[in-house]
Amino acid sequence: MDHVLDIADCYFFTPYIYPVSWPESWAVRQIISLWVVTNLGALLVYLVFGALNFYYVFDHVLMKHPQFIEHQVRKEIQLGTVSIFWMSFPTVVLFFWEVRGHSKLHDSISENSLGEKTGWVSSLISIIHSILFTDMCIYWIHRAMHHQNIYKHLHKQHHTFKIPTPFASHAFHPLDGFLQSLPYHIYPFIFPLHKVVYLSLFVFVNIWTISIHDGDYRLPGPLIFLINGAAHHVDHHLYFNYNYGQYFTLWDRLGGSYRHPSALLGNGPRDQIRKLTTEAAQTQ
Repeated sequence: MDHVLDIADCYFFTPYIYPVSWPESWAVRQIISLWVVTNLGALLVYLVFGALNFYYVFDHVLMKHPQFIEHQVRKEIQLGTVSIFWMSFPTVVLFFWEVRGHSKLHDSISENSLGEKTGWVSSLISIIHSILFTDMCIYWIHRAMHHQNIYKHLHKQHHTFKIPTPFASHAFHPLDGFLQSLPYHIYPFIFPLHKVVYLSLFVFVNIWTISIHDGDYRLPGPLIFLINGAAHHVDHHLYFNYNYGQYFTLWDRLGGSYRHPSALLGNGPRDQIRKLTTEAAQTQ
């Protein structure tokens, strides 16, 4: 986040906001700036990509499903924006530690934070490793959220939305949302990672989270058994104890929680709506 902070300081905070007596390296100023940037950035990604998915990808026929609740989109956005606000506080603490140089993030492609020689191949490997690491961690965190002693206090809010729209992607209890984002933050404290890769992956997972709530159940055939897409995730919302994964189905398969998407078996939400519509027409 230090690159983002530098850009924000150069073009906005230093010339227009802070007094000259507040140096850019001052901890208090950095924390305030990080909080502003984190909130604005997260809201921008959530609302812009959520809106694009809702208007251009999401099938609005799904809003006719009997489990689609009244004023659902408004409730999703309200919960999502409130959650982002409260999640930003612990997130900024971690960003601040990164900015202060306590992580293993690095700038150079040719050398990592441990002084080891690297290159583009090493950077690619670190991307793959980071995705696999976070996917594994999020699976177990998400599954833990379904434990009966935790679920009712934290994760139940997200499952209010049985037929989610893209705006449900960030509609979590703030602690639930933060815990599920934690693997992305702790990774660079454990393993070396390029700063641009870290920031890109953090933005990417937010967009990915929106995409698995977007109601587009299509996946290329060979990827159905590998990628955890919207078709898999809607079954998680509907049937509760299945498909906890973030990117892949691997850990669901290993953990015995994989469910083949009902939308791909002719019994998904759209199929249920068509069945109800047909039955209603026949009774008239």
